[in-house]
Amino acid sequence: MPFRSFSLPSALLTTRVFRSIIKILWPSCDNIHEQLSPDAEKSFMNLDMQDNIGYTFHGDTMETLKPFLITLIPLMVALDAPGTLPIYVAMTEGLEKHERRQIVRQSILTAFLITIAFTLLGRAVFKALTITVEDFMIAGGIVLLIIAVLDIVRAGEKKYPISPTFGVVPFGTPLIAGPATLATTLVLVGSYGYVPVILSLVVNILFAWLIFAQADRIIKLIGVNGSRAFAKVAALLLAAIAVKLIRSGIVKLIEG
Repeated sequence: MPFRSFSLPSALLTTRVFRSIIKILWPSCDNIHEQLSPDAEKSFMNLDMQDNIGYTFHGDTMETLKPFLITLIPLMVALDAPGTLPIYVAMTEGLEKHERRQIVRQSILTAFLITIAFTLLGRAVFKALTITVEDFMIAGGIVLLIIAVLDIVRAGEKKYPISPTFGVVPFGTPLIAGPATLATTLVLVGSYGYVPVILSLVVNILFAWLIFAQADRIIKLIGVNGSRAFAKVAALLLAAIAVKLIRSGIVKLIEG
């Protein structure tokens, strides 16, 4: 309704105009009007306060979610679960269904523990080695850029022999929780804090688990070529993020 967007001065002005019209049209009703107009003003003021409270609540919610949303996308690109899917399918081809499920559980648990541990202890390691966040931003950006370029131009997929710990190494790390994920995680912690980064990690790890658990259905739906095309696009985005990290690290070093 249009009147709900009035500010407080506009509401009071509308009340005064309404009062003047009543006095002109019904002079004999002044006493009734005087009794009703304070309630009208109060109603307008209450409506305006409710709108302000609603807008404030909406704004506070968006400000709270903003760091989480900002950290969610870079970590999704760095983890690149859809891009890793063809590798997973190729390496687990011929295995039984329960064996593939065990590999998925091992890999997801490994990736989660490694990324969380690195998120919580990474800065302490930096302090012990006298490394700054800017140093890691530049180094991590270079590593991410190399990984992205190699992923874009490589001709074939890597092959790994299947072993009992295949879900831990190499699938859990370095394929899922690799240098790209660890570098992105630590840099984002320095910019946005632990809570939004850990929440983003949990969401992305669950997303990766969902993709690998439904690997057969996804491959049938989009095809191996579609998954590989998505991986190339993700690699381009990762390269762009890497350039941004390098640029930000250099700028902060110069400003500092």
